[in-house]
Amino acid sequence: TGVQMASAPQWTIASSVVPPNTSVAMGEVSWQEGQAESGGKMGEIASMVVIQCIYALVCLLGLLGNSLVIFVILRYAKMKTATNIYLLNLAIADELFMLSIPFVATSAALHHWPFGRALCRTVLGVDGLNMFTSVFCLTVLSLDRYIAVVHPLRAATYRRPRVAKMVNGGVWLLSLLVASPIPIFAGTATTHDGQAVACNLLWPSPAWSAAFVVYTTLLGFLLPVL
Repeated sequence: TGVQMASAPQWTIASSVVPPNTSVAMGEVSWQEGQAESGGKMGEIASMVVIQCIYALVCLLGLLGNSLVIFVILRYAKMKTATNIYLLNLAIADELFMLSIPFVATSAALHHWPFGRALCRTVLGVDGLNMFTSVFCLTVLSLDRYIAVVHPLRAATYRRPRVAKMVNGGVWLLSLLVASPIPIFAGTATTHDGQAVACNLLWPSPAWSAAFVVYTTLLGFLLPVL
């Protein structure tokens, strides 16, 4: 009989024997997974910091800019023209929206709404009110410029500060009416994982949500454009 040479061991997935350097390889995999997880967390933190800085910058510039517009128009009598009064109305609406940004920014940073149901309704209500008021103000401004250019003789009758104030009052009343479903259906609810609270519009059924999309598109976009 010939001498049989021992064959070198072959490592397979099903092998019950641990191959050499396995602990080192597994350690490298664990280290790489830890690095990837750490990098993901750092990226998430960095993106959140950038978002919060953008929120803060928008809020600060918005408050300063709109406050300056409001001050100048109210301070100087010569600035109280019909067009500027419409701009004043727009600035007030934007100012209210800017005051709600810190709550939105905090919720985005925490992935949680810590302010309760009442403030949830208030913030979402102000957001909706700002949207409709801004759209209606821009519509009124467009009509104002149209009358001034196309019907200059009639402009003296319609483009007066007193008329502009009455129109602004009507804009606010209409906006409050149109935006009223938002604070009514706004509320807080626990997320699916049960780890946080979200502030959102809580509709009785998906059909209500679809109807609201049509409602806001019609009153907030299509009709003003026409």
